[in-house]
Amino acid sequence: MGNSIAAIALTAKDSDALLDLGFAYSTGTRGMDLDLVSAHQWFNLAALAGSEEAQYCRADIADQMSNREIAEAQRRARTWLATRSAH
Repeated sequence: MGNSIAAIALTAKDSDALLDLGFAYSTGTRGMDLDLVSAHQWFNLAALAGSEEAQYCRADIADQMSNREIAEAQRRARTWLATRSAH
């Protein structure tokens, strides 16, 4: 991930950086392509880190996604958490 916002999120401990990455993917800004699966993943992680705003954003984009896409986003979030816990 060469993008600086992605690099920040990979080391983030606060929900704001994770939420920002969700916004970037959900809007296709900050050098990110529009990608609702990735946006859901980062909103989910931000929500787990305590962001109430991320909970609303995650629910909002979930209305635009298939069940399969949501499952993929959840799988990615679990993988990210597991990888992060291993370090």
